[in-house]
Order: sequence, then C-alpha cells, then structure tokens
Amino acid sequence: MPCRITPALIPLPLFPCQHREPCSQIYFRIWQGNGGKGIKKFAPLDHARGKSRVTPDGFAVNNSAMTRLRASCFRYSVPVAAALSLTGTILTAAEPPEVLPVPAQPLAGNVGRVLEALEFLGAPVPAETAKTLRAAITAQDAAKLQLLLEPHVLFVVQINPESRVKVRRGPAPALLQQGGYVPALVKVINQSTVTKELRIASPQAGQVYAGMTPLSAQRMQRQPLQETAVKEGATNRFLEVAMHTLPPMAAQLSGLELEYAIVLIYTRDAGRLEATLDFDIGQGSQDLGFRGEIPVLFVARPAVPVRLRIRDDDGAATAARLVFRDAGGHVFPPQAKRLAPDFYFQEQVYRRDGHTVLLPTGRLTVEFSRGPEYRVLKREFLVTSNQAAPLDVKLERWIDPAAHGFYSGDHHIHGAGCAHYTSPTEGVTPQDMFLQVEGEGLNVGCVLTWGPCFDYQRRFFKPGVSELSRPLTVMKYDLEISGFGSEALGHVCLLNLRDQSYPGSDGTKAKGWPKWTTPVMRWAKAQGGYAGYAHSASGLEIHSQNAARRLLAALDADQDSLLTPAEAARGLLPDEFGRIDSDNDRSITQSELAAAHDRVADQLPNLAVPEMNGVGAMEIAVSTALGACDFISAMDTPRIAEWNMWYHLLNCGFPLKVSGETDFPCMSGGRVGQGRVYVQLGQVKKLDFAKWCEGLARGRSYVSDGFAHALQFTVNGIASGFGEAALAAPGKIAVRAKVAFAAEQPRATAHGGRFPPGGRRWIGDTVTMHGPPPSEVERGGTRLLEVVVNGRPAAAKDVEADGKIHEMSFDLPVQSSCWVALREFPQLHTNPVNVKVGGRPIRASRDSARWCIATIEQLWRARSQTLPEPQRAEARAAFDQAIATYRRIAAESP
Repeated sequence: MPCRITPALIPLPLFPCQHREPCSQIYFRIWQGNGGKGIKKFAPLDHARGKSRVTPDGFAVNNSAMTRLRASCFRYSVPVAAALSLTGTILTAAEPPEVLPVPAQPLAGNVGRVLEALEFLGAPVPAETAKTLRAAITAQDAAKLQLLLEPHVLFVVQINPESRVKVRRGPAPALLQQGGYVPALVKVINQSTVTKELRIASPQAGQVYAGMTPLSAQRMQRQPLQETAVKEGATNRFLEVAMHTLPPMAAQLSGLELEYAIVLIYTRDAGRLEATLDFDIGQGSQDLGFRGEIPVLFVARPAVPVRLRIRDDDGAATAARLVFRDAGGHVFPPQAKRLAPDFYFQEQVYRRDGHTVLLPTGRLTVEFSRGPEYRVLKREFLVTSNQAAPLDVKLERWIDPAAHGFYSGDHHIHGAGCAHYTSPTEGVTPQDMFLQVEGEGLNVGCVLTWGPCFDYQRRFFKPGVSELSRPLTVMKYDLEISGFGSEALGHVCLLNLRDQSYPGSDGTKAKGWPKWTTPVMRWAKAQGGYAGYAHSASGLEIHSQNAARRLLAALDADQDSLLTPAEAARGLLPDEFGRIDSDNDRSITQSELAAAHDRVADQLPNLAVPEMNGVGAMEIAVSTALGACDFISAMDTPRIAEWNMWYHLLNCGFPLKVSGETDFPCMSGGRVGQGRVYVQLGQVKKLDFAKWCEGLARGRSYVSDGFAHALQFTVNGIASGFGEAALAAPGKIAVRAKVAFAAEQPRATAHGGRFPPGGRRWIGDTVTMHGPPPSEVERGGTRLLEVVVNGRPAAAKDVEADGKIHEMSFDLPVQSSCWVALREFPQLHTNPVNVKVGGRPIRASRDSARWCIATIEQLWRARSQTLPEPQRAEARAAFDQAIATYRRIAAESP
C-alpha cells in the first residue's frame, strides 16, 4: 500500500459527468506516496461503473473512495494537472465547497474586478475558466461564480459577527516564483459586514537591514515604511506580502457577505519554504488561539539570472543604472530585501557589463541610464525559464563634457551613515560605492568617512586613489569633519589627504580634533589637501522674526521699539530704509523689519543675516579671510543661501571657488552625482586625482546638476581658473560661452522645475522634496542664461533646452574691478573670471563686507559656547582678525 503523507488540495481542470441529475463540483485530495514513477495525469472517473479508466501507469482508485463518489454524485470528475509529478498516489473525494447566499450583482462586480486585476498582474485565470466566469458574471449566477473560483482560492478568511478574523487554507497550491510577485486569491467570508482594510503580515516578511536615521527617513519621505522602527537587520526574512489594492481593486472591504481579494506574495529564495501568514482588519481583530494566522509550506520556482550586456554610447563595455518593473509597478529586486551592492533606499540597481540580475519569469520593463549626461531609455523584455540570450542595454549620451576637457566629480559621498544601514554591516564597502560612482557616469567620486561607523569605514582610507579606480573613473576615501570635532561651526570636506589622523587624535574621532574649523582646514592644506564647507546653506536660512528682533535690539538706541533713519544708519538693514518703511512714517517697526527680511530672503544677493546655527558654511567668513578655505559647496542645499554667501565673499575680493556635491545619502539618497563639479583638465587618457582637486581649488570648473553645462566660458579670452582679465582703464569685456541644457529632466524643486511652497528661497534644495517624489519629466522649454557681475545680472538670454550646444556672446561695459561668471538659476554656475581695472583689487560692495562681519558676530553668539578653553580664546582671536580684515575691505569699498 502506498503511504499517506500530508494532504494538499489541488485545483484541477474540469471534466463533465455522464449523469443527468443535478450535480455540483468535485475535488480530490492527493496524498504523496512512495511509488517511484511520476504519474503525469489521471483518466476521468466513470461514475456509473464505479471504477476508473486507468492510464498506462496502472493507477487505480480504491473502492472506499468510489463508494463515497457514488453516494455524492457530482457534475465533474477531475484529471490531475499535468504540471504535477506525483508518485504512488491515492485519490479520495473531498467535500464539495459550500455555496454561500450572497447578492449576485455586487459579487459579480467584485469577481469582474478580480479577473481584470489578475490579467493586469500577468496571472490571468485559464482562458476557458475566464470565459465561463464572465458568462456567470453576465448571468449574475452567484453560486456558479463561487464554484468556479474555488479551485483558485489559496486562503479563506472568515470574519465573525464580532469582527474576529480566522484563516484557513483554500484548495489552490502554494506555488511561488523566486524574485517575483505572485498573486493569490483570498476568499473573504465577512459575517460582520465590516468595511475595514484587510491586512496581511508575516514574521518572515520585512526589511533585511536596519540603521536608517529618522532624519533621512523624513527627508526621503520614507516614514510610512517604518524602516527606522527595525533595530536589527534580519537576513532570514525571505518573504514580502501585501494586499493588492490598486485599481480596479479596493483598499477596503466592501461589506458584502462574501467577496474576493488578491494578495501578492514575493519570495527572495527558491525551493520549499515555510512561512506564517497573519490576516487582520485592525488592532484586536485576530481570533483567539492564533486562528488569524496560518503556517504554509510554499514551493518556489527558481528565478532566472539574466545576464546583462551593457554598452556605452561609444560601444565600450560599461556600468549602468537600471530599474526593473513588472506590469503592476513592482520594482525588482524589491527594496525591502536589498543588501549591498543594491541599496534599499533606491529604486534602481547598478550593474556592469557581464553582471547578472535575478528576475522572475514573465514580461518586464527596464529603464536605464548612466547619470544626467545620458538619456533615460526604456524597453520591454520577456524573461523565460530557459533564458540564454543576454539583455542588451545600449546607452545614449545627449552630452559629453569630457570631449570638451571637463571631468565630472562629486566631492561629497558617504559609504555609511544617514540612509545607509548599520546592520547587517556598518555601511557598505568600496566595491559597492565604486559601482554607484561608475553607474552614474562620474569621473571622480570622493567617499568621505565621518562620524557614523568611523572606525569601520576609516580602514578604507589610502593616501592615493582606490585600487578599484579605472583610467577615467577614480575614487578616493577622505574625510568629512562631521559627527565629531569642529562640526558645530560647520562640516568641512577634506580632499586629497595623505594622513587621516589629526595630530593627537590617535586615529580616533573621540579626542584631539579641534572644535572650530580653521585649524583642521590648515592641517589638510599643509599635507597637500584641499578644504571646503559641506551642504553650505544649512544654518544660512533666514528666520525673519529672529533677525528683526536682533536688529532692533542692536540699533534701537532710545529703546522705543522703533528705528529712526539715524538709528538705522548705524547698522546693516536687509533693504533700503524707504522700502522697509511700508507706511512711510519715517520709522521702522519690528513687524516691518520682519516683513523685509522675509521678502529679501527670496532675492539673490540679499543682506538678510542668517541664523548661523546649522552645520553648513558657518565659519567660512573667518577661514576664507585667513586663507584656509578653498571652496564652498553647492548644488545640494537651497541655492539662494548657498550662492548668496559665496557672492558676498567674492565681492570682498577673496578667491573662493564653488564646487558641486550631493552629500549622498544624507542630503539626498536618490543617487550620487546629483550635485556635480566639472573640472577642466584638457584631453586626458588617465585621470590624476591630485590635479583634478587642484583644478577644483583653482576654479577651473563649473557646478551643475548634470542637466546644464557650460562647455566654454571666457572673459576676454580668459577661462575661469586660468588667470585674470586686465583692463588698463574702464572699458568693455567680451564674454563668450558654449552652453547646453537637457531636453528632458526630472520636474523637481532641485532642478527648478517645481516651485516650492516655501518660496523661491528653497529652489535647488535636495534635502527635502518640497512635494511628492519627482515622477514627472520636464521636456523642452527655455533656460535663462545670465552673465553675473559682482553678484548681479548684467545681461541675459533665453536658451532652448534641446540638448544642443549653443554659442553665446555678450559685450559688457566695466567701470571698476569685478568678478564675472555665468549662471542659469538654479542648475548651473561657472566659477568667476576676475577683471582687474587699473590693477586694483575687487572691492565690489561695502555692504558685502559689513554683511560678512554680521555673520561672524552672529556665529559667535550662536555657537561660541561649544568651544572649550584654550580653543575658545584662539578662535576669538581668529574671529577678531577676520573682522578687522572685513572692516578694512569695507573702508576700501564703494
């Protein structure tokens, strides 16, 4: 006798009975035996003779089973599905499904939506079954609809009159597809007629990582995913489960006594897998005795390792950014199941030519690109179980800055902290970060070790570039002083270091580091490095009420809460007195001051003094005046605040340069290289990182989001960073440029395509999205290209955003020494060319020098308490020295 093992109820094709009396549907329980030969199918049962017509395999049904069959007499007998390979099997009849009384019209509507959703998800019911179901829908035959769907039900959820939930298995097989979302039918018997959301969960589901910071979750709008609630990554979580609630399905139960829902089940692994699934309709709805949950032994078919053939625009093998989706919009691999090299907080994955990606069988789409210099392309493809041919990915550039001698870089990237996980590992490896850099088409990636995971990440530092580097793609580990040391007075990026241990620190972050930024910047420069401030606008925001109160307290000599023209003349107002005095009564109130600060915060440049209480370019007016700072970072925080600080320092004649950064994945986790600097090196076959950094510090560059480019910018034939233009006397200058703007780019605040609710002052920001995550594409239009002289537009022209290179020329009068640059707000800014008239230094604005003094004084008020002695006294002396410098510059300026 074959041995009986755990039963599994199998849905099988229908076969008509010969009886004339009314019959219902029959199902058979299959027990696995110990036979040895696989039986492909069973012959239909002959009810009248009480025996089966056997197959050549010699299978027969025992008499007890046939006795039960004759007693019941059903309309259908059933052959076993050919896809199953069962051996030594015994067949017995099961009880017929219960047909519940339910209004036919709403049930028919529900079943119709189920059929439509299953078809959309790429898992339609068999054509013959669908035809019969649609006939039953048209006839509004509730009983037949239930009988026809019963073989496809995987779970039966029953909600009793007290809204308690219990679940049992249905007759459908528990079959899954590794790497894919498999829809399964849920039969909901709703005795309480509640209209709540039916939810599903599993202890085997959920994220496999942990450690994202709450601030990163907020910035990336991931709080609803509750990722920060998980404190330890569990790599054994192989399952993902979710109710399918996208149209035409509904998010909540209808209240009908019987309806059908769809659950989507994903498995990371293949083979036989046991998981517990839990259904509920809210807190406290689970039935007693764990009857709301059910253990299921799934069988998961293996996914397909699809090999990728990735070719660059010139035909060379390369890396690319890829997003794989199915018809339901699900991203593969699912983000909750990702570990490096795939990052859970990105939709995309990165692969090189010859790499593979594990995908489910079926029809998918792939969206691919390689950073903003490339077009975003999409294609549909079919994955088969015997996939042999590679998936071809052919990239297309719309612009090639390197062909013009410009090499892109992102000087601020992290391999740990913020959105990176701390479990199962403390951040990710250089191999993972290099794949991101290469996949986004960056020529240079600077991965900066900082406070989080400091001891783990600092092991990747080397005096030179990483051994992973390639001729035109290089990566180096350096430092950001953040999370330790001088962070309270601004985070600083230190590039091209030979030594990452500050004297007296003993290789740790816990001791020896200065609490203000100028000393650490001098230490970096002494070893051949370069220093600049990170995410510059953090702390440069304008708080209009606070600024008004401070100014009134400083200038109101008679303490009458009003400023007269004489009192106002003693200080630096955010605007002209007459424009602030809105009621023309020859006095300024605190509310008028606050309104003026709020108004000018949307202007560039402006004289509103910021709070100086963040982690951006706080100490920059001091370190720049003392010759310690090489650059200010831009392109990741609000553009007006970034550029406003830079403009005022340039107006004082300092040679401060601008560089582009992302601060990945802290300010932005979308991708590395969201903010970029393009450094002019000429045509090279191999990048020299030290020379690239030198070009950055000399200003032989422009900053951009990658969708806007200044491939040439000269003033009287002099390019930025390559010298100064000289005029013996006031006269004209010739500005020449070649610019290009992408024909397509994301419609987002970061690129200027979406106006933020908080006003113009937030344009360019990548820290928060100021709206839903960008999904729309902005196509075409024009961009306003401006020639900026001493921070103010001197000429402008509209340029088509068509992906083509446009030659531009401007001839401008110059009366005194000045700096000249090209910009397109907020996407593009060149470094300036200084124009010296009569050999005199640039002294563009007395108010700029006074504004710099005001920021130093406000920083001391806001942060000096963080400085211990004797560093406090040393910093005070340096601050005073800088203030004295600005006072001298103010006296020399108009």
